[in-house]
Amino acid sequence: MSSESTQGELKERVVKIKRCAAVVKGGRRFSFAAMVVVGDGRGRVGWGYGKANEVPPSVEKAVKDGSRRMIEVPMTKGTIPHVSQGRFGAAKVVLLPASPGTGVIAGASVRAVCEAAGIKDILTKSFGSTNAVNLVKATIDALGRLRTRQEVERLRGVSLS
Repeated sequence: MSSESTQGELKERVVKIKRCAAVVKGGRRFSFAAMVVVGDGRGRVGWGYGKANEVPPSVEKAVKDGSRRMIEVPMTKGTIPHVSQGRFGAAKVVLLPASPGTGVIAGASVRAVCEAAGIKDILTKSFGSTNAVNLVKATIDALGRLRTRQEVERLRGVSLS
């Protein structure tokens, strides 16, 4: 269910499309909600959620929402600098740095976030909920917790060898 396209320089990937039904006197009226991951492939990634009466407008709204709330992901040699954990609801994601050539070892929703961010080599494991929306949010949380060596040295006021 994941489609991919590029908008300017941004890669967008549809993670989930939900169909909602409102019961009215003439029957059911359907609306759609789309969860999209947006990234530039160079360390910036975000997620967006959009709702509309048709699928294409909901995806457009989600892309617009995702491009508004992007985060910077520190990377070293195509992978992440250290182990990181993220949570959202009952979904928990563990991200581990991997050696070059490993590739992205991840489930569909976590893979969408990692590839949109431009991460080439990473090992992941998800625990708890398998809800795609919550896994995306947990992955973004884990990526947001990453720090580079220089940032840690500056924050602690010490030199790491």
